Amino acid sequence: MPPQGLRECQINAITKLEKSFKEGRKRALIQMATGSGKTYTAITFIYRLLKYAKAKRILFLVDTKNLGKQAEQEFMAYVPNDDNRKFTELYSVQRLKSGYIATDSQVCISTIQRLYSILKGTELEESAEEENPNEKKWQPKEIPPVEYDPKIPVEFFDFIVIDECHRSIYNLWKQVLEYFDAFEIGLTATPDSRTVGYFEQNLVSEYSHEMAVADGVNVGYDVFIIDTKVSKGGGTLWKGEYIEHRERLSRKKRLELQDEDETYSAQQLDKDVVNPNQIRTIIRTFKDNLPLIFNDRFDKDGNFEVPKTLIFAKTDSHANDIIDIVREEFAEENKFCKKITYNSDDPDGTLALFRNDYHPRIAVTVDMIATGTDVKPLECLLFMRDVKSKNYFEQMKGRGTRTLALDDLKKVTPTAKLTKDHFVIVDVIGVTRSLKTDSRPLEKKPGVPLKDLLQAIAVGACDEELFTSLANRLARLDKQISEKERKQFAEKAQGRSVSQVVKGLLNAFDPDVLEDIESRVRAEKQNAAPADIEKEIKNQTEKLQNDAAVVFTGELNTFIENVRKAHEQRIDLLNPDEVIHVGWDKDNKDKAGEIISDFTEWMQEHKDELTALQIFYKQPYRRRELTYTMIKEVLEILKAEKPLLAPHNVWRAYEALGQCSGSARNELTAIVSLIRKLSGVDASLTAFDKTVDKNFQDWVFKKQAGTTKFNEEQMQWLRMIKDYVTNSFHIDREDFDLNPFNASGGLGKMWQLFGEQTEVIINELNEVLVA
Repeated sequence: MPPQGLRECQINAITKLEKSFKEGRKRALIQMATGSGKTYTAITFIYRLLKYAKAKRILFLVDTKNLGKQAEQEFMAYVPNDDNRKFTELYSVQRLKSGYIATDSQVCISTIQRLYSILKGTELEESAEEENPNEKKWQPKEIPPVEYDPKIPVEFFDFIVIDECHRSIYNLWKQVLEYFDAFEIGLTATPDSRTVGYFEQNLVSEYSHEMAVADGVNVGYDVFIIDTKVSKGGGTLWKGEYIEHRERLSRKKRLELQDEDETYSAQQLDKDVVNPNQIRTIIRTFKDNLPLIFNDRFDKDGNFEVPKTLIFAKTDSHANDIIDIVREEFAEENKFCKKITYNSDDPDGTLALFRNDYHPRIAVTVDMIATGTDVKPLECLLFMRDVKSKNYFEQMKGRGTRTLALDDLKKVTPTAKLTKDHFVIVDVIGVTRSLKTDSRPLEKKPGVPLKDLLQAIAVGACDEELFTSLANRLARLDKQISEKERKQFAEKAQGRSVSQVVKGLLNAFDPDVLEDIESRVRAEKQNAAPADIEKEIKNQTEKLQNDAAVVFTGELNTFIENVRKAHEQRIDLLNPDEVIHVGWDKDNKDKAGEIISDFTEWMQEHKDELTALQIFYKQPYRRRELTYTMIKEVLEILKAEKPLLAPHNVWRAYEALGQCSGSARNELTAIVSLIRKLSGVDASLTAFDKTVDKNFQDWVFKKQAGTTKFNEEQMQWLRMIKDYVTNSFHIDREDFDLNPFNASGGLGKMWQLFGEQTEVIINELNEVLVA
């Protein structure tokens, strides 16, 4: 049984729906948080309509094939409270896979793309149903009307239930809904103002994510940030370097000399330019921090278990790059990390494994399971793509919100020790910090991706602007591709060349061609009735346009999209990436205060036990005796006892509160700076390298002001000592046998430069630099 609050919400929604339609209202909206059972509520209402209201036929409308499959499964699993039989044993449910609609179907499940094609009388490939059409940028300038079809009269459906209605009620698709004279019920977790407006402000249910979390229906989330230099600022392909070029489809590589410096932006990453080191830096940092993010996932042998993780990639090609690097960095077999996209092998089977089995631990997707798909054991979402739509982002976050009992979670994640009570968003692209819009503007935007134009024509859209835009893109493409690729194009385009396809698209709306059709028909049918002449002109015009569009099948569209990209993607092996920020979202100031308090308490508890802490707290005059080993001891014990109090986490807590200067170079220098702050040596938290630099500057200035004058070679040696102390806190005679000193002559060379002052300088720097 659902929690009381959710149960009341479901009952109220059904009661208000029935009341609304009895009052003659044609539209109603159900807003329920992701994972809170809005489809269950809708099926309950549909059951009541069929049983008690004697409804004849109901349409359940979705916008992707995957959501259609999931809805079909929910109908098959639904058992009403007043009958022990399943819904599909009581009523006929058909998921539309072609233009055929069975006359005895009582519930029809269809994508809005397929229903549009049925009303237009055109064929639709299943590939055209894979992606949400409202995320496409192309919108028709003028929407061609859907004309009356006597085989599907306007009263064909009594009710239409629109799943994810915030995406499916606008632009080209709106006319599908307006064609039918039916009551409409919208389902969504994320309505915007347009959605509420379309449903005439008749919001019969409002069950938010916050309410769902309070009821225990959903779980909340924390945000973990990983920022890298290339992810933020891109990079440069330098003139004179040989750059790898890679085809996305075949992934074949070739080298080409870069003829000018070319800077690429962060937005071009993984589209025009791939920087494998950027992906590797993110995945490695993610792997290294997982034990901190999920610090209770160790088995009895101390081995860490990776929680079920979903990575959002930008494209299929990007997904492939991510998968390769994940497998390498985690040193795991192929089954550890799998791709779940419409173009992957057996995506439904892999999704079932991800949901129910131990492997895969990590899945990579683009859009297929970004919305509407349940994977309850999912505990981590890694965003490697940005999202501008507020609604779409909320839907993507919803993949992690499902609750799961401990016994069920342990079936796929044996080291789990608690019921799933939260999930973690790992943001490596700024998705939690970027500006989001409520919805895509209605007006047409320039720069529509070629993929969106191909998708539009595949679902039967037909207008002059679409055909002309696509013809222009293909004409440019013809100049870029090779002869071999032109032959491949013709094989997939019913024997037509690129130029012939372009000509067909342009002719479809060419005024001269259309005038020739009209003149020929009027000459051939001089004695026919005017209405018959106009009908024949229309039929031949539509035939011309359909013939131009018929070649754009899923196979050709995929080829066009990939062959276009194949000429644009380069591999940047010149710019190594580096992490510039990693840790929990710094806006969480409450958590930052708790971390600092816990760290302070831990230091107080151990200040009498650890040598380094004894020196700082009780014998500060001995700081020159501090060694690398002493500091390392503090670090290792701290991380063993309190992993979440690792120095970088504590440092970021101070950063979140604005109480530090600079960034720590590494964990060892970070913990030294933190100890100096808490023991009172420094008034504020300052990066240790800055402290050393300042002390070194003061010491040199004091020396130079007296009788000692250092030459440039001596200064180079002094700087090497300063840098060594920055990283190791102390220098001994034996250290001059190590890099960088041994490469420059070691301790013997220093004696040549400083003579009898060598020992004095070493002792002074050991004391002064850490003061």
